[in-house]
Amino acid sequence: MKVVVLCSGGMDSVTALYWARSAHEVVAVASFDYGSKHNHRELPLAAEHAAKFGLRHEVIPLDFVNRLFASDLLKSGGDVPEGHYAAANMKQTVVPFRNAIMLSIACGLAESVGAEGLVIAAHTGDHTIYPDCREDFMAAMGEAMRLGTYAGVQLLRPFIALTKGQIAAEGAKLGVNLSRTWSCYKGGAVHCGKCGTCVERREAFAQAGLEDPTVYAETPPLPKGPQA
Repeated sequence: MKVVVLCSGGMDSVTALYWARSAHEVVAVASFDYGSKHNHRELPLAAEHAAKFGLRHEVIPLDFVNRLFASDLLKSGGDVPEGHYAAANMKQTVVPFRNAIMLSIACGLAESVGAEGLVIAAHTGDHTIYPDCREDFMAAMGEAMRLGTYAGVQLLRPFIALTKGQIAAEGAKLGVNLSRTWSCYKGGAVHCGKCGTCVERREAFAQAGLEDPTVYAETPPLPKGPQA
């Protein structure tokens, strides 16, 4: 199947790109510049992995998101919270309806370049905080994409039932250089080690039994999850 891959430059989406190459024909890679605090750290890595395979890479600007939407993930928002990624305060990093907007645009791109599928790297770790990463939303969005395109574009979500640790293991198996991916929402010179996405990244390598190649500003003890 010819597919377009959504790739931010993070661990999950870069691994999804490598998975897609192993299972399908990737005709384009799509990234979005929507004003997040870490876009400038992620996007060059998405470009790097697309270039490695000679793939078309489109960076799609969505400047209205930073201007109009409320989220601490955005440059226009407040400080990125620290702590466990499943804690209630991480809801401050939700960008309202982000995946729906991005999937709609990427679906149009997919049909335009002759692709029958669109790959997204949503996984179980996203489900607690991000409603537009959950399978019920993905199933509904996938049906809308199928019904709304002549090509019947399919929404492929290969990691929807996996943990981030399992994704890290899959990335290692596929030969992904995971050091060339970005997670930290703060977008500093190195990963902060304390925000929710850094905590999730650190846990993922530990769960996968992999050496973490990431440079962190700090590595305090990992916080316990809200159910721990």
